[in-house]
Amino acid sequence: MPDFGLQEWLLAWGYPGMFIAALLAATLLPMGSELILLTLLSQGLDAGWLWLLASLGNVLGSIINYGLGRWAAAGRLGQWQQSPGWARATRWFDHYGSWTLLLAWLPVVGDPLTLVAGLAKVRFWWFVLLVTIGKSLRYGLLVGGYMTF
Repeated sequence: MPDFGLQEWLLAWGYPGMFIAALLAATLLPMGSELILLTLLSQGLDAGWLWLLASLGNVLGSIINYGLGRWAAAGRLGQWQQSPGWARATRWFDHYGSWTLLLAWLPVVGDPLTLVAGLAKVRFWWFVLLVTIGKSLRYGLLVGGYMTF
């Protein structure tokens, strides 16, 4: 995560900071929310609320990416759809299908996957379901792992 005071601000805000960190981390911005989650857990904040807020924020950030993809798919970004990257992403997504959205929590590739889902015009509720499952499980494993140590 870039160090310009954002991390300290998010930690100071507690639960709302967790939501905002998770939301921003799910967009194409270069940051993560795991350190915020673990730090807030170590400060004694409720694990259930942190899990819920992190999951909701991260899914909402993915919905933003999806919306950007739908916007681009409508031709609002000009010739971008004609680029080799678009063709490669479309082939990959077509090959593996929307089930790849269960992996939207992965670093580096997860956020672009949600954008490609919008470009590929995956049904919105199917998108939300798969992304919610994957991201909620990831945060659940982080919280559960923290609680066992």
